[in-house]
Amino acid sequence: MPTRYRGTEEEERALNAFITLMRAGESLSARLTRDLAGKGLTMTRFGALEALLHLGPLCQRDLGSKLLRSGGNITLVVDNLEKQGLVRRDRNGSDRRYVTVSLTSEGRRLIERVFREHLAIIVGEMAVLSPPEQENLRGLCRSLGLGVRQHTGGTEPPKE
Repeated sequence: MPTRYRGTEEEERALNAFITLMRAGESLSARLTRDLAGKGLTMTRFGALEALLHLGPLCQRDLGSKLLRSGGNITLVVDNLEKQGLVRRDRNGSDRRYVTVSLTSEGRRLIERVFREHLAIIVGEMAVLSPPEQENLRGLCRSLGLGVRQHTGGTEPPKE
C-alpha cells in the first residue's frame, strides 16, 4: 500500500520504499516467529543460540552486539536461556564484568536441530526471489543498514 502523503517526488519515493520494506520485513518476520514459537523460542533467543553455534563462545557484550541488542536486553535473553539450561556463563577470574556465554550440550542439540528446520523454512520463503534477486536484496539491505551510499548511485551491492 503506497503512502497517501503528497510531497516531493523524492519524499514519496523514499516513503514508499520504506513502507514496502517494513511491511515485507514484518510479514516475513511474523511467519518465522510463529515457527520458532512452536519450538519454544523467540527470534532473539534463536539468534543468540545460532550465533553461539556458529561463532563459538562469545563475550556477552559481543553477543549483544551481533544481535543488535542493548546490554540490558541481552542480559535478560541470556538469563532466560540459562534458566532453560541451554547456555552457561563463565566469568573471567581477573575481571568479573567479562562474561563469556557458551552453549550447553542440551543447547547445542536444540539449536542444531532447530537451525536445520528453520533454515529450510527461510529457504522456502526466499524462493519467491531468484538467486540473483536474493543477492541484490542482500546488497541493498546491507547498504541501507550501514547507511552507505554507493559511488554507483546505489545500484551495485557493496563488496565484502
